[in-house]
Amino acid sequence: MQLGGLFLSLFGWVSSCVTTFVPLWKNLNLDLNELEIWNMGLWQVCIIQEEGAMECKAHESFLALPLDLRVSRILMCLSNGLGLLGFLLSSLGLDCWKTCEEKPELKKRLVLSGGAAFGMAGIMTLIPVSWVAYNTVLEFWDETIPDIVPRWEFGEATFLGWFAGFFLAAGGLLLIYTTCLKRTETPSMPAAVCRQR
Repeated sequence: MQLGGLFLSLFGWVSSCVTTFVPLWKNLNLDLNELEIWNMGLWQVCIIQEEGAMECKAHESFLALPLDLRVSRILMCLSNGLGLLGFLLSSLGLDCWKTCEEKPELKKRLVLSGGAAFGMAGIMTLIPVSWVAYNTVLEFWDETIPDIVPRWEFGEATFLGWFAGFFLAAGGLLLIYTTCLKRTETPSMPAAVCRQR
């Protein structure tokens, strides 16, 4: 169960890192020029043309970004850092490692701390992704904007971010659960008794 929780969390952490840096948080198709697709991420805006060529431009200023993208940058970076910390802590405390076998309480605390870090990383991934998705929906259905103005839609990174957050949280909870299990070992029967039977 510990290895399952660790691998689940590790998959969520890698997905969260990918979500942070890919420019696919929002997509925009222009009716006037259907050969171009605009993609926006936390760090840059890209134009993908029909031939497959892609041009990207970094956001010029952090302060010029909308509030949701500014907060998302910070929270996603914190999530990635917490995911790395959770991986280091929980992997050191796994039962399959022979290190610190004489200190079972320390190993238990390491796994517990790693699981908590993974859980926090999951929450810090879900918040910005959901916030950007919520604002995208509000802007899409805003009746004050004329119909001829193109609207941003969900990008692939939005869905990847939701999966990453759920995997991080589920893996962290699984690691925490393994530390709360009461391990009762049945006493082994002496070999002489087994031979007599």
